Amino acid sequence: MNDQIQKCKDILLAGKLIPFVGAGLSARFRFPTWSGLLDLIAEDLSWDPDVFKLSGDYLQLAEYYVAQKGSVGELRSKLDKLLNASDEDIIKSKAHEKLSTLNFPLIYTTNYEDTIERAFKLHGKDCHVIANIDHLQEMRQGVPQIVKFHGTFTDDESLVLTESDYFERLEFESPLDIKLRGDMLGKTLLFLGYSFSDMNIRLMLYKLMKLRKAHKLSEKLPTAIMTGSSFTPIQRNLLEKWDVVVVELNPMDQSKGLDDFMENLS
Repeated sequence: MNDQIQKCKDILLAGKLIPFVGAGLSARFRFPTWSGLLDLIAEDLSWDPDVFKLSGDYLQLAEYYVAQKGSVGELRSKLDKLLNASDEDIIKSKAHEKLSTLNFPLIYTTNYEDTIERAFKLHGKDCHVIANIDHLQEMRQGVPQIVKFHGTFTDDESLVLTESDYFERLEFESPLDIKLRGDMLGKTLLFLGYSFSDMNIRLMLYKLMKLRKAHKLSEKLPTAIMTGSSFTPIQRNLLEKWDVVVVELNPMDQSKGLDDFMENLS
């Protein structure tokens, strides 16, 4: 076992590891990409899909769609139908199994779909989903929390889908942001299924690093652990400056790499 994985295991055993799960973990379910979704909503708006996708990035185009429709409801409905894995496929996912059985008291995810909470149920484990302030008030002692950081399809108001939603989220002042700031002090975030090329993740890592240094916690635990493949020397250097540990996964098969990593934490 390499040093990075042993460090992850030690932090987990100390109860200080918080998984932060992105779309890469669900790639195994072959959900439609944003490009595929944009094709559908372009056609719904009577646009040529290729022209539509050249007219802005996906956040701007989602913003335009919601503005044209008057609410996020239709976009949410489309996503809810498309991002739906079978029980059989969720059971097959070793990474989802380990998320539900390794006794993590807390898991954050920016994924809209419900595969993590369904994995808990399928493996006979209880959990409490948190996507808004009401859910925070309903927390049960000793029950693992799954924090839907970008919202859930059961609550349109919680969804972070459009450019305006992301601008609001980057303020880091919502109830879930405040919860995250409290949760991560004295703990380490484990990023699963993200790319370092994602500006939102880089901004989060930077803010976490600044927050930890302000509270003089950076020497006790790493700011975060970033899993992925094919990190460049420059990316490694930047992550090291932010006190982020890099764990290299199988570059040929991301899903297998995540499965193997999570099994090594057992």
